[in-house]
Amino acid sequence: MITHFVHQSADGFIEGPNGEFDWPRMGKEMSDHSLELSGQADLLLYGRKVWDMMASWWPRAEQLDQSEHTLRYAPLWRESPKAVVSRTLTDPGWNTRVFTDPADLPDERMILFGGSTLAASLTELDLIDEYLIFVHPVVLGGGKPVFQHPKRFDLKLAESKVFDGRVVMLRYQRGRGPC
Repeated sequence: MITHFVHQSADGFIEGPNGEFDWPRMGKEMSDHSLELSGQADLLLYGRKVWDMMASWWPRAEQLDQSEHTLRYAPLWRESPKAVVSRTLTDPGWNTRVFTDPADLPDERMILFGGSTLAASLTELDLIDEYLIFVHPVVLGGGKPVFQHPKRFDLKLAESKVFDGRVVMLRYQRGRGPC
């Protein structure tokens, strides 16, 4: 089972026009939820671009940021089994396996964090079972959309929740027929 966990702006973007990702806010409720989900996964899954960002931050996160979320999540990230889909990455370190083809991913509970390129490939292969979309109260006015060139598919709203009085989580399950 693959769950796609993604932050998006109110206007549907995961990055601003210049690649900005400085706008999501991780309050206590959202942090708790993120930690719980990560702890339940067999693998934390990344595409190459998000992997590079995560691997440059989390190994030394406590040196860069003393926020409660960082202090709680950094050890979990370092210890968790991880997977990266990449044709060029060879030695990622940090308890991480590399897969060159998304179709070869194991049958395990995975959380795909961010990224739209890998998410698009997995969606096309019908491998994502649910989408956790966290809508933040910011309008970016352009950038990279959550869904890149998707074929049409149905989603079923399974849950919605407000975190920290500002971020709306929409949990969709993949539709397997008419809505």
